[in-house]
Amino acid sequence: MRRLGGGLPASVLARLRKRKGPPQPAAFTPHPHPAGLLVASYNVHKCVGVDGRFDPERTGRVIREINADVIALQEADRRFGDRNGLLDLARLEREAGLALVPVTGLAKAHGWHGNVVLFRRGSVRDVHQITLPGLEPRGAIVTEIELETGGAIRIVAAHFGLLRRSRTHQARIIHEIMNARDEIPTLLMGDLNEWRLNDRSALSTLDTAFGPLPAAVPSFPSRLPLLALDRIIANRNDILSPVAVHDTPLARMASDHLPIKAVVNLALAHDDSDPAHADGERRAA
Repeated sequence: MRRLGGGLPASVLARLRKRKGPPQPAAFTPHPHPAGLLVASYNVHKCVGVDGRFDPERTGRVIREINADVIALQEADRRFGDRNGLLDLARLEREAGLALVPVTGLAKAHGWHGNVVLFRRGSVRDVHQITLPGLEPRGAIVTEIELETGGAIRIVAAHFGLLRRSRTHQARIIHEIMNARDEIPTLLMGDLNEWRLNDRSALSTLDTAFGPLPAAVPSFPSRLPLLALDRIIANRNDILSPVAVHDTPLARMASDHLPIKAVVNLALAHDDSDPAHADGERRAA
């Protein structure tokens, strides 16, 4: 049996194309924006689609289609040399209102080890670049964003390594930099390269910082998602909606990962910052 695209049988790919329909051309429509703060994570695969074509403009269309308030990107810079950024950031800001969380150290890069955070309607009040240990260079951005609508959120945008031992060390670093769970609402977002959900998962060490991990959704490979490599995890599960994939014909073609997204309800976090509310919860417990 002839096989295509990463070992999938041609018959499987044919059924998938028939079920999903052909990839759409340039036209796209931003998805309706839900109530609350829409957050997303997207490994853009250096703007190379599953068709092997380098197309940053297509990647930008997917980002605009998602219509997120905060989005963490992975592989948004070239890996070697000057690590040039690959996206048209000026166009994303002009057409989607998404501004870059700035980083330092690499003049031509958008982000840090390919990690980029974009946001709309707010201001950056703090940002740190973290080097994550491992066989291959990896990193994370930790930023706090003051939202125009009120309140603040901390984003930890990361891309973990391919080796389980590296991922375990990297998860421990993230755990160590986390503050108490009852402080600012915090999200860990990115391609964490971990599909295991049991005690053997390299992410299990995050439980004490983030609590029980939410249900993961398959996002890789984009044409037939089987593995939940991409994650959005909150330090307060009650403020985060179920995570969903952004599954459109354009997204299925633009990268080997599908974007994932969720809605954050910051009003719940603000309610719990009221001492009377917190005392009531402790008494109830």
